[in-house]
Amino acid sequence: MPLGKNNGQKARLVQNDQYELENRNNQRGNAYSGITIGQLVPEDISEDENLDFPEASQNRNHENNSDYGLENITEPGNRSDKISNYQKKRLQESSATGYLTRASTIIKKGIDGLIENQNISENSGKTRMIHLNSQESNKSLKYVSNYVTTAKYNFFTFIPKFLLEQFSKYANVFFLFTSCIQQIPGVTPTSRYTTLFPLMVVLFATAVKEMIEDYKRHSSDREVNTSIAKVVRNGVLISVLWKDIEVGDIVRLDNKDPFPADIILLSSSEPEGLCYIETSNLDGETNLKIKQSRTETSNLITVDSISKLVGFINSELPNDNLYNYEGVLISRGGVLGNAALPLDPSQLLLRGAVLRNTDWIFGVVVSTGHETKLMRSASAAPIKQTTVEKMTNKQIAFLFIILLILAVFSATGNYIFLKKNSSKLDYLYISSSISVVQFVKNILTFIILYNNLIPISLMVTMEIVKFWQAQLINSDLDMFDEKTGTPALARSSSLVEELGQVGFIFSDKTGTLTCNIMEFKMCSIAGDVFAETVDPSKKAKVVNGKTVGQFDFEALVQKIKSSDDKSELYQFFEHMATCHTVIPESVDHSTSKFEYQASSPDEGALVKGAAGLGFIFTTRKPKSITIDVFGELRNYEVLNINEFNSSRKRMSAILRCPDGKIRLYCKGADTVILERLQDNTLESVKKVTNHLEEFATEGLRTLCLSMREISEREYDEWKVIYQKAATTVNNRQQQLDSAAEIIERDMTLLGATAIEDKLQDGVPKTIFTLAQAGIRIWVLTGDRQETAINIGYSCKLIQEDFSLIICNSSTHWETKDFLRQKLMAIRDTSNGTRTVDLNSLALIIDGKSLDFALEKDIEDIFLELATLCKAVICCRVSPLQKALVVKLVKRKRSEVLLAIGDGANDKVYRQQGHQTLQFLSLSIYENFCLFMDLGVTIG
Repeated sequence: MPLGKNNGQKARLVQNDQYELENRNNQRGNAYSGITIGQLVPEDISEDENLDFPEASQNRNHENNSDYGLENITEPGNRSDKISNYQKKRLQESSATGYLTRASTIIKKGIDGLIENQNISENSGKTRMIHLNSQESNKSLKYVSNYVTTAKYNFFTFIPKFLLEQFSKYANVFFLFTSCIQQIPGVTPTSRYTTLFPLMVVLFATAVKEMIEDYKRHSSDREVNTSIAKVVRNGVLISVLWKDIEVGDIVRLDNKDPFPADIILLSSSEPEGLCYIETSNLDGETNLKIKQSRTETSNLITVDSISKLVGFINSELPNDNLYNYEGVLISRGGVLGNAALPLDPSQLLLRGAVLRNTDWIFGVVVSTGHETKLMRSASAAPIKQTTVEKMTNKQIAFLFIILLILAVFSATGNYIFLKKNSSKLDYLYISSSISVVQFVKNILTFIILYNNLIPISLMVTMEIVKFWQAQLINSDLDMFDEKTGTPALARSSSLVEELGQVGFIFSDKTGTLTCNIMEFKMCSIAGDVFAETVDPSKKAKVVNGKTVGQFDFEALVQKIKSSDDKSELYQFFEHMATCHTVIPESVDHSTSKFEYQASSPDEGALVKGAAGLGFIFTTRKPKSITIDVFGELRNYEVLNINEFNSSRKRMSAILRCPDGKIRLYCKGADTVILERLQDNTLESVKKVTNHLEEFATEGLRTLCLSMREISEREYDEWKVIYQKAATTVNNRQQQLDSAAEIIERDMTLLGATAIEDKLQDGVPKTIFTLAQAGIRIWVLTGDRQETAINIGYSCKLIQEDFSLIICNSSTHWETKDFLRQKLMAIRDTSNGTRTVDLNSLALIIDGKSLDFALEKDIEDIFLELATLCKAVICCRVSPLQKALVVKLVKRKRSEVLLAIGDGANDKVYRQQGHQTLQFLSLSIYENFCLFMDLGVTIG
């Protein structure tokens, strides 16, 4: 009997055979909110029936800025039992194999019951249903069309929107007022068209400029909407216009084709359903990103097989989050049989991205037109006013008040003059008494006579000056980047003047101050330090029977070769070569050289470093990876990947190693790894901690590597929790983070890595010049404190004679007391002079202390202290913390803020930049000059 067809149906929860639940009330409207382990299933389950549940996706790259506890993993809408309680109960199970058999059986019945249920609500409040190969069913749901317009105006809105924008300028309002009173007979001493005609000329010229610019937008929209795409309909591949693509259509795209809508990848020409995409139009990053279809759909490579897909996608509602997606593909028979396949960002292809290095792909459209993530994240352009325009408006308002006062005084003087001299002017037939109406008319007359106090050419002159300033920037050879052949480009002439108003600059470090080109330089293993090149004064030597100093990589290779696969050295590099999401590409088959496509430069540097030391990563498949260790091929089964995000600050891989054992390999920031060790008081851990500080003082980026072995029973129990989290449609990432938290514990520290990221050319000179101009520069980075300080010295943000105020407090009150004491010390004066030179102060604060400093009762103290310092460095901070810092300064200070970042993870904080300036993004490949030689793009 299908799930949900009988209101009185009894059901069981998978988690414990003793749990029973009355399935009351009508289940039809909430029959599916993501297949979970806790899904209700019919009573009549045969325990020897079995069906393998599809593996949860192993690639996740979206971020969440909250910490979630274990209690968040509950079944949506069905129960509130805590997973921790469930876990305790399952640990009492005597047979893991029997448990898995029962679990897979119940999952099968749960899916079958859902699939057979024909009364599922088409679209619930939190998700929507997208039918596969059923155009008529999707049409009945009335999804938006794929027609897109980015133009500012249309035929009906041009006049009202244009006039609203123009008359937001006080000068135009004043001249319109003057033109109106000039139309009153007996008031104007000049022609009726003296002001009106010039105003009409100015408005007409501006309108022509706006129409020309908007015509270009319309032409661009027309070109995009009439592009051709290939769509599978009724079992045939046909060509349609982009604007005619509908939700649920299965499209085929070829290499270098842009994606016409938001698409879920089904299959590709590459093995295992891989494809490469370029997202420079979305986040400014030109490095290729990897997407991978579900294994179950990767073999659907023909039109015939694709057209036999039967079922639907239960998808999240349209939103503007470019880096997150949650959905489930439900197959109702057909080529996939009965299955529920969780979908995540690793299958999502966004409109605006481009297919690269892949011959073709098939995908199903899940969002179209203005419901795509790109269009929803592109907010309508507001009517912007720069700081100069705002100041001009204030000055015009002030001048108008003066003009009005002059007019009133003049009208009053006229009244007095006529009162005293009317008898002498009787030949003019002027009455000695003036009515109130006549007095007001006289005021208006004098306003017209004095209207040149505000020149009508003011706004036109300003526009011309800004236009030519932009042209000067575009043609400035001092801002031409010879390496890339890229000139400076002023994308908005109105922003040029704002550069001179900037009071605060907030900058990310990686990819902004540095090149974001990572190289593996050093590592710490088993208490020893190994380096690519060793300073002669630091070479390893024996002192008092102990070896101190550093070994070079050649010595490291010899040590690895002489050790077995159980040694710390071997496991360290096995970890480096396997714990990642990198994709290898063979460059030269004869020499076995590989290039690695990595989602982060750090991962790429570690994999290349391992390869250089004999652990060559050669092959990735959806469920396995292969490495070549000094000529021996070793295969690892990939069981699960817990992806990195900014709140976790770590990633882990669960692998079945060649010896048959299951191991968890985890890498991340020292702050999160050390606290999850089984014993962090060991002497080896203390040695690694000291080495981390040494690496950081040299300006190197550091990561800690750890591992632990997992029993089959523990993994089987955890896998159920993970699968449940992976198939939840809403708040999936929260539940995945909580599931990862359960398994990432009691680890053993293997060592630490150190990666070099060089400074961009011209950074020290640029920062020194900006500091001399009185601009306050704050660096916001996720790196270790020592690394951040060293980079501060390298880029001349911190001078050698600076006094550093370092805040590493662990509690709210410690942070408050520390900041207050430092502020009082700076305020303290002796004989009217400060005891501290403000030009030689730098504030260094870590992420934990910053959390407290941003609280209501401390934020004013923190901000006052920070603004008194010449430089501020916030280290170990998340993207959310960066945004909160910028938001605090924006709220409390009047200066224009400039927020700079290099990639998508900095978008949140860049958007907090001053509203008139908005933000200037600084990419690895598009660097903005900040008035000097650092980069090339304004806008």
